[in-house]
Amino acid sequence: MPKFIANLIRPESPLSVFRYRDFTFAWGSTSLVTMGTQMEAVVLGWFILTLTDSPFLVGAISAARMAMNIMALFAGAIADRVPRHRLLAVVEFMMAGFATLMLVLILSGQLETWHIFAVAVVAGMVRVFQMPAAQSLVADTLPPDRIANGAAFNNLGRNIAMLLGPLFGGVLFNSFGAKGAYIAIAALYIMSGWVALYIRSSGQKIIEKKDGQVESVFRTMIGGLKYVKSNQILWGTLALALVIESSGWTFHTTLMPIFARDVLDVDSTGLGFLLFAFGVGAVAASLGWAMISNLRHVGKLMIASVVFWHASILLFATSESFYLSMAILTLTGAGFASTQVFLLSSLLGNSRPEFRGRVISLRSLAIYAFALGSMSSGLMAGLWSAPVAANIVGVMGIILVLLLAVVAPKLRRL
Repeated sequence: MPKFIANLIRPESPLSVFRYRDFTFAWGSTSLVTMGTQMEAVVLGWFILTLTDSPFLVGAISAARMAMNIMALFAGAIADRVPRHRLLAVVEFMMAGFATLMLVLILSGQLETWHIFAVAVVAGMVRVFQMPAAQSLVADTLPPDRIANGAAFNNLGRNIAMLLGPLFGGVLFNSFGAKGAYIAIAALYIMSGWVALYIRSSGQKIIEKKDGQVESVFRTMIGGLKYVKSNQILWGTLALALVIESSGWTFHTTLMPIFARDVLDVDSTGLGFLLFAFGVGAVAASLGWAMISNLRHVGKLMIASVVFWHASILLFATSESFYLSMAILTLTGAGFASTQVFLLSSLLGNSRPEFRGRVISLRSLAIYAFALGSMSSGLMAGLWSAPVAANIVGVMGIILVLLLAVVAPKLRRL
């Protein structure tokens, strides 16, 4: 190993998490699949807007992609019962199959709007298994004292993907149309599954009953719910996830295409650059937190990050300048990424290994609120305007997280 690399990953360095082979491959797989999903999100949003000219359907396609998250707890139970690294590879190869199906439909010239929604729903049902497997592997492949660093670097990889994915998606769609974009999306999903095949072990134990028999899936699911209910830090963190999914998340996924076209008067490439600015802020914040070896006051920082994130949305809603909007979006991205770092650290650091799949699956279930939030924000943008919808989203997020800080005091003391 070159001396320069050896110094970077020396044991006392935050980068030493990459000394753990399985973590490195899990990180690579997650980063690649996230780039694909981010490209697909921006491509689908712009494609639907081009085909239908309906802001409501832009929100509806985002909701359709998340509609099957209702299966999240079942997916988490499965992730606690089978080798997570194998589950991850299977799911990512299936995602590649659905992207290829979309490409075939586009090339056939027979693609209709209902086809897009049908594929989005079914692909979303498969994708719901990805999150509990991938994020549990962060903790499974690292010693306990490196989990916080692993969570930060996991978020960094995802945010680099969020930085590049929308930009590449917007440019590819503008230059080569949906078919060119979907070739790249399918390739990224295939590569992510291929990398996941190199993870040797998830390090988990299969759930068993005391008599040695494997526990039923239903009992596994109920056990996970009881475990979370008994832990205020866990249910408080998951409640915070509900808040951000129904508010802040809908801003950069659902409202941004509408802002780009109706307020800032730019095309899909301009949208890609706006989301690129968001990604710059997200990567910068993720990198900053990742380089801190021992994160403290995670609860306070998490609440403060949510407030900062939503305050920046309120600021963005006042801008009609493309370049000023890009500058503000770097702040929005920083608040978003900081929230994700602290949220994952809170969940992984306060859950026992045998419950991690189910705990993370409940985080996925919180994304179900995103479906409702996306449809609501798309509807508000259609009825009134994108700035009005953004103002409602920003104010709602700030009020709800401050109320949660009062209701769950252990969260703010974490």
